Amino acid sequence: MKKNKYKIKIIAAVFAASALFSSISCVDDLEQVPITDVTSLSVFQDFANYPSALAKVYGGFANGGQESNGGNSDVGGIDGNFSQYTRILHTLQCLPTDEAVIAWNDGTLQTIHKMTWDSSNEFVSGMYYRLYTEIAFCNEFIRNTTDEKLASNNITGANLTEAKYMHAEARYLRALAYYHALDLFGNVPFVTENNYLPGSTTPPPRTTRAELFNYVESELLACEQLLKAPKANQYGRADQAAVWALLARLYLNSQVYNNTNHYTDCITYSKKVISAGYGLKGKYGDLFLADNDKNNPESIFTVNFDGQRTQTSGGTTYLVHAAVGGTMPANQFGINGGWSGLRTTSSYVGLFNDNNDQRRNFYTSGQNLEINDLGSFNDGYAFVKYKNLTSTGTAGSDNSGNFCDADIPMFRLADVYLMYAEAVLRGGSGGDPVTALGYVNALRTRAGAAPATSITTDYILDERGRELGWELTRRTDLIRYGKFTTGTYLWAWKGGVKAGKAVESFRNLYPIPAKDIVANPNLIQNPGY
Repeated sequence: MKKNKYKIKIIAAVFAASALFSSISCVDDLEQVPITDVTSLSVFQDFANYPSALAKVYGGFANGGQESNGGNSDVGGIDGNFSQYTRILHTLQCLPTDEAVIAWNDGTLQTIHKMTWDSSNEFVSGMYYRLYTEIAFCNEFIRNTTDEKLASNNITGANLTEAKYMHAEARYLRALAYYHALDLFGNVPFVTENNYLPGSTTPPPRTTRAELFNYVESELLACEQLLKAPKANQYGRADQAAVWALLARLYLNSQVYNNTNHYTDCITYSKKVISAGYGLKGKYGDLFLADNDKNNPESIFTVNFDGQRTQTSGGTTYLVHAAVGGTMPANQFGINGGWSGLRTTSSYVGLFNDNNDQRRNFYTSGQNLEINDLGSFNDGYAFVKYKNLTSTGTAGSDNSGNFCDADIPMFRLADVYLMYAEAVLRGGSGGDPVTALGYVNALRTRAGAAPATSITTDYILDERGRELGWELTRRTDLIRYGKFTTGTYLWAWKGGVKAGKAVESFRNLYPIPAKDIVANPNLIQNPGY
């Protein structure tokens, strides 16, 4: 059984309903109720409760509800498993791209890959409210662990030192959630521990994308000074390297977010990560197995799952089960059966031009390369990414084969290598092309692919596709390259037609949910919706 897995059930009492949900503008839509009468005031008086309280903040990324398997969902109007953080992020980051299609016809799910969603889409809303639920969890922890509160609760000595680290971790997690809001929605409600207090009936203010960029940047720069050194924290908890990796990603995309050039900053923070002692795991496939928390020098920050203690149909349980179907033998993936859902497009398969590339891991038996019917699992190659097997071939910890153990890397060294290389090629200072080429070839060598003799920015985009498939970055990458909505790169069923077509540029942002526009007069709908 893995260490530092989030025990979801025991910690929900920390957050009183009024504190937790008044920070989201459309309160009624969340349909939330308190599950106990325990208040934050009493919980935070005793440091012994702090680890469990913080676990709820981390657990907001791993579980979709107050009970196992998404039960008592945190977000109303959508199943707690569909809206689990990494699953819904995969839906909005990978499913509308060349990386993934899905056979299911649940609600408006098919509009995501077809890029025909609107402001009433429940999956778009599920992501939006998931983000603000996580932000609310963070705000409540942050509000109750200020220096003033810690002093009033007589938290002293080693406990005080650790509480301050925890406070900084919650700020980092809030910045991460706000980064995703910045990336996906742009102009959103803005709630912190100070500007929108529990019990407030006034709708929260709106912040612009550029303003939110500045806020996320400032929070991360502050956290850099407050968190533990790289690798000094427990596995799965934030440290300085997690800050540096998120800053690098923020700066790499700054031209999209606020029309500024931060490639030099991207290089600076990439180099901080690279110099912190991380290394590539020897075998690429082992990064995505049930024991990927073991002997893994590559992981910088992960969302942790455990088949016994973090039981959810989101996370890697979803990514394993949904990717298995047809003639695929489920026992070779460590599960009790496939869900016949996720596959990939021929355009994505075409990125892998080296047959020796171990990342070219497609299941083709009984599968058609081209997708004539999105609803047929047999149309489209299956993409083998995660397995619920350990590196020794044994199944994960859940004997039923329902729930998976593999953790999801939110940031790993390979991503940082590629961010460094791209920022160098885009003209950032402080790096050099020879080093950039070396980092790219380190990844290709690890994967068994032939080394590149030269690289361009377009090459980096393709290499990111090969290295980071289904790792929650593809939409963001395609937008940065001007290829998400335009006709410069097409894939099957983009725009709702088999051959693919360009779609409206406003789809580079998702809409603010229609119900929130009605509930909060401070908000302005994103253009086009």
